[in-house]
Amino acid sequence: MSHPLVTDELRAELLANGARTAAGDTIDPYPVVELFTPDAGTNWLLTELDPADPGLFFGLCDLGPGFPELGSVRLSRSPRRRGRLGLPVDRDLFFRANRPLSRYTEEAQRLGVIRA
Repeated sequence: MSHPLVTDELRAELLANGARTAAGDTIDPYPVVELFTPDAGTNWLLTELDPADPGLFFGLCDLGPGFPELGSVRLSRSPRRRGRLGLPVDRDLFFRANRPLSRYTEEAQRLGVIRA
């Protein structure tokens, strides 16, 4: 299942990472895409897409400031996430990861917020 915020190129990279994990490789990929809600404080740094369940993404997720955690997410449910102004989930078009997911996770857990 595709998602309008994830281009074919990003999807291919996410699937490649997911295939490596499914094959049993231990990987620490750089995040591929950052999604966020401009007015709700939610943020996702996604690294993988499950090849067996192409609607299931994996990455560092923060569904509210102070609670970042690694996990899986279905973006098909994300359009309902809106803040006070009613703004939808968006993709940071300028996001370029500069370190692996583990380093983003360590920092987010220390600070209580994802800093991309």
